[in-house]
Amino acid sequence: MARRGAAALALALALLAVALAGTAAQGAAVEDPDYYVQEIWSREPYYARLEPEPFSPPLPAGPGEEERKLRASEPRAPKKATKPKKAPKREKLGPETPPPGKKSNRKGMKTKSSEKAAGDDHRVPVARDAVREGCPPLGLETLKITDFQLHASTSKRYGLGAHRGRLNIQAGINENDFYDGAWCAGRNDLHQWIEVDARRLTKFTGVITQGRNSLWLSDWVTSYKVMVSNDSHTWVTVKNGSGDMIFEGNSEKEIPVLNELPVPMVARYIRINPRSWFDNGSICMRMEILGCPLPDPNNYYHRRNEMTTTDDLDFKHHSYKEMRQGSELGGWSLGRWTHDGIDINNNFPDLNTLLWGAEDRQNIPRKVPNHYIAIPEWFLSENATVAVETRAVIAWMEKIPFVLGGNLQGGELVVAYPYDMARSTWQMQEHTPTPDDHVFRWLAYAYASTHRLMTDARRRVCHTEDFQKEDGTVNGASWHTVAGSLNDFSYLHTNCFELSIYVGCDKYPHESELPEEWENNRESLIVFMEQVHRGIKGLVRDLHGKGIPNAVISVEGVNHDIRTASDGDYWRLLNPGEYMVTAKAEGFTSSTKNCIVGYDMGATQCDFTLSKTNLARIREIMEKFGKQPVSLPARRLKLRGRKRRQRG
Repeated sequence: MARRGAAALALALALLAVALAGTAAQGAAVEDPDYYVQEIWSREPYYARLEPEPFSPPLPAGPGEEERKLRASEPRAPKKATKPKKAPKREKLGPETPPPGKKSNRKGMKTKSSEKAAGDDHRVPVARDAVREGCPPLGLETLKITDFQLHASTSKRYGLGAHRGRLNIQAGINENDFYDGAWCAGRNDLHQWIEVDARRLTKFTGVITQGRNSLWLSDWVTSYKVMVSNDSHTWVTVKNGSGDMIFEGNSEKEIPVLNELPVPMVARYIRINPRSWFDNGSICMRMEILGCPLPDPNNYYHRRNEMTTTDDLDFKHHSYKEMRQGSELGGWSLGRWTHDGIDINNNFPDLNTLLWGAEDRQNIPRKVPNHYIAIPEWFLSENATVAVETRAVIAWMEKIPFVLGGNLQGGELVVAYPYDMARSTWQMQEHTPTPDDHVFRWLAYAYASTHRLMTDARRRVCHTEDFQKEDGTVNGASWHTVAGSLNDFSYLHTNCFELSIYVGCDKYPHESELPEEWENNRESLIVFMEQVHRGIKGLVRDLHGKGIPNAVISVEGVNHDIRTASDGDYWRLLNPGEYMVTAKAEGFTSSTKNCIVGYDMGATQCDFTLSKTNLARIREIMEKFGKQPVSLPARRLKLRGRKRRQRG
């Protein structure tokens, strides 16, 4: 039985991750008209494409001589005769002309160039295959690039410093604090910049930008220059023909935009210099840099932080086009919104309100039980706003008696356990524990404590929340309330204890990051699956040894029951301790036992044998001989009526 539960968990982990993240391709194919053109283009092998020769900016004399020799010895990419298909052309950008007048600090000049050298457009806002085929992200989003590697000319305040200029970084609930949603320059002029120190020679190939993450303000950069340096003093601006190239930036604050450099640039530093920004807004941006670090066996810092794995696995995205075609341009809602525009992360029935309403009216357990709460009829109707994926997951969970589950997500480093919905109305954050809070806390800690980064006190917070005070775990409702979550639904409608496991700051890691992500989570996944064997298990049978399905297993002091499966077997997750456990079923007398859960791994066997009640036995005998049993209350009323008639 324990093995059965572990197998079910493994299946749940694999398929739920696909179910929650896999709808991305379906939605993207509709919103991206060039999707299928890109898919055909991506089939061209990388080695068959012409790659421009990398350009190295001139180095100052002295210490840089050795680095210059290192770059000179770098092999060049072989030239191929075949030409790849061209992506759809967009507006061309020419050399910058200083804009006259009062608004010179607002809008840069974007003109079509008659020169052939400016014919190719390097702004590719939707060509996700370019991220996959070219150099990977340096790691601003994944935090591989530390705060000390980010610098800026000025900043409005600490919460809008260079360290906040990371792609997809999220602002806190209260803006204007230490955790705001971008780097914002202290002044709005053409002399502002933000730069990255790669700490080693790197072949830079592209820049991805976003605006400021804010509910109230509209701030983003609409055009910018790119400069590189080897010493942070002498800078070379990326050219487009004979003039400085102006890259087209963002047109709103959340959709990432990729600009590829016309020629890869080899340097240590890269700097972004905004040239224009949204009217009535400020210079604010989030970014990611694409680049390939060059080999440097003498670089101790890099070797110390390299991540390798000995597992012979195929580290690539194996399903859905959006996962195979890179990831930084997807946007944070990708993978949660279905083709019909439904967020499946909170599309399950809200059973919390039904339970808490009944508790407030003191109607349980007669009308609303504390477990296996029925799905409301409106949710089952065809007109309900329910995704087909949601209905499929519910049918799957009702078919297989899962014991433990984890839905894998990205964007944070924390394990969230139910309840996910705050009990108090209109509360955005409120600690709302389940009756099994002690078990959920242990399950969450089991994963977080064995993860390579979640409980590392030295690591930087992903966005705004520091989860170290609870050892990398959090009650979902105390973080942010969600109605109709998978975790709450699993707990209230099935026997499954479900948690949300956020495995990394980068919501959609690049393919090159997969080996490290595997190493970060491998041990945690194994330890988490082992927890399915913690608690009690057993069989509930009748006097003839036949399993009793749908029998209720109650634990004294825990106001949440579970039920037996079709064969009468059950699994009940519990922490070590001594428990009074009761098994009961309709038509049978209940039975209570003292079950002890030890600290060693392995569920305690706790079986029950139930005998039928007298009424059930009478009914069984009557049905055997083709007669229906007489209802005792009805018979009493009949006798009383007969006596009244005799007296009258």
